[in-house]
Amino acid sequence: MSVKFDENKCIGCGKCVEVCPGNLIKINESKKAGIKHIRDCWGCTSCIKECPKKAISFFLGADIGGKGSTMIVDNQKDYSVWTIKKYDGKEITITINKKDSNKY
Repeated sequence: MSVKFDENKCIGCGKCVEVCPGNLIKINESKKAGIKHIRDCWGCTSCIKECPKKAISFFLGADIGGKGSTMIVDNQKDYSVWTIKKYDGKEITITINKKDSNKY
């Protein structure tokens, strides 16, 4: 499991750099975020939650049943919206009320 960076969407704000617990994400000379060796990614998803432009997606590999799907997270005031783009082109959206996230 790891993350994918979309340089076309990245604005180089550095929010992902600040939250990466492994200090793996860097801003390159083009002012775009990325990880030099993506295999080093811990898969914590902190960067995905902080990216204001949805430029980082979580790669859902075959090992967890994702078959190459990706997931992005859009944080809104009271909700997190998870959008899963499946390998066959279909999209699934899951909305989570942040107030209820620790309820269970």
